[in-house]
Amino acid sequence: MPTQHLYSETPDTATTTRMYQEAASSGDVVARQLEHNAARVAEIGAALRARPPRTVVTCARGSSDHAATYGKYLIETRARVLTVSAAPSVSSVYGVDQDLRDCLYIAISQSGRSPDLLTSVTAAKRSGATVLALCNDPEAPLNGLADHVLPLCAGPERSVAATKSYIASLAALAHLTAAWTQDAELTAAVQRLPESLNAAWKLDWSAALEPLVPVSHLYVIGRGLGLGVAQEAALKCKETCGLHAEAFSSAEVRHGPFALLGAGFPALLLAQDDATRPGLEALAAELVNRGVQVLLAGGNVPGTIHLPTIPESAVVAPALLAASTYRLLAHLATARGHDPDQPPFLHKVTQTV
Repeated sequence: MPTQHLYSETPDTATTTRMYQEAASSGDVVARQLEHNAARVAEIGAALRARPPRTVVTCARGSSDHAATYGKYLIETRARVLTVSAAPSVSSVYGVDQDLRDCLYIAISQSGRSPDLLTSVTAAKRSGATVLALCNDPEAPLNGLADHVLPLCAGPERSVAATKSYIASLAALAHLTAAWTQDAELTAAVQRLPESLNAAWKLDWSAALEPLVPVSHLYVIGRGLGLGVAQEAALKCKETCGLHAEAFSSAEVRHGPFALLGAGFPALLLAQDDATRPGLEALAAELVNRGVQVLLAGGNVPGTIHLPTIPESAVVAPALLAASTYRLLAHLATARGHDPDQPPFLHKVTQTV
């Protein structure tokens, strides 16, 4: 078992980075967002109940697409409406319009300026979709194309690595789904989110530092509602820590990827307390028996490195896991000699066509 360290005792400069400071503000961001968007979320929710979409289509890239993964599982399990991910190149490269009549088209973007996103949204409107934009930039051209806009209210995000805007995207999707379905459990959990995020940020995951600093490869594993945060964690490992990480569902990893796990190739498992948790715990136990070093958040399995979590509804747990993960990765980046605010060759706005 690695030596337990408190973040405050870790000899790095993580707390001075913009990534750390922006992620730390996520609770305040979500509190501001919930207040700002309350009336318009209620209005959109009522419109969706009055005229339910036959399908929901999400359009996003990078961290925003990971938020869309969460949205898929949330909408399909709570609103019971098929939710699929658009391939922007169908419109932006191939120039093909699809039949999107009576569909809700959710475009998620921090900047709202990527050319392929704008082309796809324009095509979706032309094809009969109702467009909802979740965007952080109030001046973004995306907002002018949408029928409805839910501002993320994250404020300027200076670090190249998106953190508070990702969590804000999860919060907006949960807020929207709660208003649409009038789900009392989800509504209450969403209203607790600012306080829960602040508590999740304070959790000490520094036990993960010692095993992760020296390695070259990592799997991040989740399932269902938590798959999107596993995708996001893997991206941030590559982007900010120079650590090659790949995300898998606990079902998919049992296929070809399973063969690579072993000594020196750890796995980070992120679980929420729902029907997927027993399967993740069973996977963790199997990996421990194979000699794999397993870091487990949201579960309890002997032989794993336990990462504490906040007891909260599974429908919002991914946002809390994201907050704790961002704090860990800000420390991991600096411990590995990287500046998480300036990843090589990357820019804040990705101009994909």
